[in-house]
Amino acid sequence: MTRVSPTGGGARLVTAAAVLALLSPLSGCSSASTAVEACMGKQAVSATTGELEGTYTGEAHAKGVEITLKASDTGTGGTVTVRNWPTGSWYRSELGPTFDGSGTWDVLSGAGSDDYGQVKLSFTEPERFLQDDTLDSLSIAKDSERLYLYEDDDPDVCPTFRLRRT
Repeated sequence: MTRVSPTGGGARLVTAAAVLALLSPLSGCSSASTAVEACMGKQAVSATTGELEGTYTGEAHAKGVEITLKASDTGTGGTVTVRNWPTGSWYRSELGPTFDGSGTWDVLSGAGSDDYGQVKLSFTEPERFLQDDTLDSLSIAKDSERLYLYEDDDPDVCPTFRLRRT
């Protein structure tokens, strides 16, 4: 007669399999130093206007969002056009949860080893927004194949509002 273990040997096997399944996705992140680097590329200390110019489409919570950066002839910043951009709470009752608009942009380089480059946006259409009335600052992540703009709200997780250059 076969005896069944009272300690639940089968349960230990199932638990071990579950733990292994949970840890498996992390194996690809082992060489990444930050959550941002693991999912998008290294946080950029700086980037040129020419590198950033282009159209970016949203991923994760930014799905359906689009931003186009066009460089100016002066070499710093340029014009920006957005589609389905998140509206800040101050204008939400007037514009709804998202808006299509335009304005200008500029790139700011990081000042130190823990300070990273950012794209600063200034919207003039559908109306002039004050600073922080909507998402107006995006961080930059890049590697040899990809370039992202993202909202840097939690350095310990992959940003949920991110846009990838197409």
